[in-house]
Amino acid sequence: MSTSIADQLAAAPISWGVCEAADWGIQLSPDQVLSDMRELGIKATEFGPLGFLPTDPASRAAHLEDYGLKAVGGFLPVVLHDPDVDPLVLVSTELMAFIAAGASVMVLAADSGTGDYEEHHEMDEAQWEVFGNNLQAVVDLAAESGILAVLHPHVGTMIESASSVQRLLESTTVQICLDTGHLLVGGTNPLQLVQRHAARVGIAHLKDVRAEIAATVERGELGFVQAVKDGMFVPLGQGDCEIGQIVSLLQESGYQGWYVMEQDAVLDTTSDAATAKTDVGASIDFLMSL
Repeated sequence: MSTSIADQLAAAPISWGVCEAADWGIQLSPDQVLSDMRELGIKATEFGPLGFLPTDPASRAAHLEDYGLKAVGGFLPVVLHDPDVDPLVLVSTELMAFIAAGASVMVLAADSGTGDYEEHHEMDEAQWEVFGNNLQAVVDLAAESGILAVLHPHVGTMIESASSVQRLLESTTVQICLDTGHLLVGGTNPLQLVQRHAARVGIAHLKDVRAEIAATVERGELGFVQAVKDGMFVPLGQGDCEIGQIVSLLQESGYQGWYVMEQDAVLDTTSDAATAKTDVGASIDFLMSL
C-alpha cells in the first residue's frame, strides 16, 4: 500500500460495538476504544454516536488529542423527510464540535425517526421533496464552515434500497458516504457504484460482508441486529464486497478522502472487545497488503 493511502486510513467506534441504536449490546468506554486505536497505530477516528465523546466541543477535541487521534468527523442520524422537523437545529449544534476538533466530514443518515434499524422504509413523493430541500440546506450550512456533509445510505433509514440510492444520485448533487456493507445489504453493488459514480464519493466506510447473510436482511427474513450478531460483517478481505477492487478504483479516480475501517459489531461481554481489536487489526493488515 502506498503511503498516501495509509495516510487516509481511519477507524470508527462502531467496530468496538459503540452504536447509537437502542439495545445494541455492551457499550465500551471511550478510553478503552481510543486506547485500542492508538495501540493499533490508527491516527484518525470518527466521533462515534452523540454522547460517546464529551458533548462540549472543546472537551471533545481535547479528548481525541490526548490519544493522538485526528478527528475525521462523524455519523449523524438526522430526520430529513418530515416537514415538521427542522434538521438544522441538531446539525448547527453538532457543527460546533466539528469545527473545534478540526473535523472535515459530517456523515448524515436519513433517520426514519423510529430509533432503530429494523424496519425498511421508502419515501413518497412529498417526502422526497422535503428530504431533498432539507438535505441541500444541511450541505450548504456545513459548507459555510468548511465541512463536507455527505449522505450515508444505511440499513433501516429512508435511503437504504437500491432504488432509493439511485434516486438520490439522480435527483441531488450531494456527495455520498460509500459504505460498502450497508450498500450491499440494501441491494446496491458497491463496486458497480464506484465504477459509475466515483466522483460522488465524499468518504468511504469500508466494511466487508457475507453476502448470503446480507441477502436475508434485504429480503426481510432476518433483522439487522441479529444479522450483525450472526457475523454478517467480517474483517476486510474476508467477505464478498470486493474491497481491494473498490479501493483500487477509488485511488485511480483521484479520490483523496478518508477510508474509515468499519466492521459493525455487537458485543455481548466486555471480553468481546479483544476480538473487536483483533478484527480491526486484521483489516489494517489487509489494506496494507494491497
